[in-house]
Amino acid sequence: MPHVVPSKKLIKFDTKTFLSTINGGRKIEAFPKKQTIFAQGDSADAVFCIKEGKVKLTVVSQLGKEATIGILAEGEFFGEGCLTGQPLRLCSATTMTDCSVMKIDKKSMNEVLHQHAFSDMFVGYLLAQNIRYEEDLVDQLFNSSEKRLARALLLLAHFGKEGVPEPVVPKVSQETLAEMIGTTRARVSFFMNRFRKLGFIDYGEGGGLQVHSSLLNIVLHD
Repeated sequence: MPHVVPSKKLIKFDTKTFLSTINGGRKIEAFPKKQTIFAQGDSADAVFCIKEGKVKLTVVSQLGKEATIGILAEGEFFGEGCLTGQPLRLCSATTMTDCSVMKIDKKSMNEVLHQHAFSDMFVGYLLAQNIRYEEDLVDQLFNSSEKRLARALLLLAHFGKEGVPEPVVPKVSQETLAEMIGTTRARVSFFMNRFRKLGFIDYGEGGGLQVHSSLLNIVLHD
């Protein structure tokens, strides 16, 4: 009779478990509001995944001008440039709220990318981010500051993503919005007042901002 080799039970890789448990190459760190997670020019040696809270990514030019390039929320990654050989951070990451963040060192991240379940998820995330950056560039080049502000508010409220849109939490300052869309605080203030009077946004208690789907009219209007 032919020798039958007993089949080994395959252990299915669980991405959710990986991103919620600590190990030698990953740990969960807590950061209070307005704390720097890493600064532009720091050594790039790890990838981060947000467990709770919001994180702002900013860059500063040689002349000292600062620009906000992204606001990230739960489930989003940042610092992935280290995986492509980037030796230093090209931006700074600062918490906008109290945050819980999973830090995954470069070696562990490279190892887990060989797991199909994780690599499929991560590549899908990177592709979505790349599309977002391309849309941001087109928006910056061709749209008015009013349209850019409307689009930024809709993205912050998670319109276009699965699930129910949420208020913009925490409160995003007009200075930050101005940095994001490349205009002045005065222009942002003018358009925010206009949006409120038209019923596109509402200010809630504690400074929270509710964005209504009617704000899409500004983005879609030629």
